[in-house]
Amino acid sequence: MVKKLLICDDDQDIVEMLELILEGNGFEIITETDSKKVYGLILDLVPDALLMDLWMPVINGDEILRRLRENISTSKLPVIIMSAAQDGESIAQDAGADEFISKPFDVDELIAMVHQMLRRSS
Repeated sequence: MVKKLLICDDDQDIVEMLELILEGNGFEIITETDSKKVYGLILDLVPDALLMDLWMPVINGDEILRRLRENISTSKLPVIIMSAAQDGESIAQDAGADEFISKPFDVDELIAMVHQMLRRSS
């Protein structure tokens, strides 16, 4: 069964690059650049995992993640947080991220991380 990933980043270039790479690795991809819409998309589309930027306009990734972890229907959603912030990893862990990857990231490392996280969650 094809795994469905939701990618949320306010940087359209990163979203498009990840979409191409992850679709090429057999995933179904949903993208969103507006952080205000992500929570609703997750509830509507029920992705298998979320890849999300930490710092976005309006609602930050850690705020969205905390909200997901508080909701019983989304509390177990596997989440990878991406960030160039120096303290990004500790912020992501505090919010409940399953994984963290620093920007700029190695694409092969990200793909391996997604596969590992999905194996653990299934």
